[in-house]
Amino acid sequence: MNIKCIVVDDEPLAIEIIETYIERIPYLTLEHSFTNGIEALQYLKENRTDLMFLDIQMPDLTGIQLMKILTTPPLVVFTTAYDNYALKSYEVEAVDYLLKPIDFERFVRAAEKVWKRIENKSSCSGISIDNNEKRESFIFIKTEYRIQRVEKDEILYIEGMKNYLRIVTRTGKYMTLQSFRNIQMLLPEHTFVRVHKSYLVALDKIDSIERGRIKIGAQIIPIGETYRKEMEALLDGIINRR
Repeated sequence: MNIKCIVVDDEPLAIEIIETYIERIPYLTLEHSFTNGIEALQYLKENRTDLMFLDIQMPDLTGIQLMKILTTPPLVVFTTAYDNYALKSYEVEAVDYLLKPIDFERFVRAAEKVWKRIENKSSCSGISIDNNEKRESFIFIKTEYRIQRVEKDEILYIEGMKNYLRIVTRTGKYMTLQSFRNIQMLLPEHTFVRVHKSYLVALDKIDSIERGRIKIGAQIIPIGETYRKEMEALLDGIINRR
């Protein structure tokens, strides 16, 4: 796998260091470097890249602002001298957050996270049900105090709560700081479906659907207008197959 990347930083020395690190990692290919977010924005309108090493504190357009402007942003690893942007980096679904000065070992760990994210996404798209069923029956999530194993078959639904997700299973509830986008990459897409901006449900755990509301046990979950047609089409396909 070859991961194409760009560097965006207003400090020439920081760009030089990151470029040197990229050259030392065989699966990373540097396409371009930019000293401001405006130039990077224009480039990304016309070109596709897999990964962006992005400084946060820049004049004219910050790294956070750039990510929010982009309709389909690449994966991002933030590189910054400030540690007070960590929470905001989760809001834009950053893969990692590197504090300057960045040592090479820490840079490699960030690159490995990107590799795994892309590899996981590739294996999820267009994969057959048989292959999905051969994958792990569980996921690991990071809670406040521990790494928690969660069985996929036990998950009833997942609820978004600002920057957190609450994973509700048959046996418990777990809070984790991550996005729907990330959690969906870990779950089989033929089983788990987004039905609302704040809810992801397990299809096989639905008890009933009535008047645009899903019932799973005692929980009532609304179907958002954005997801209604997709949900109806999915259910019609399931019913017609039976």
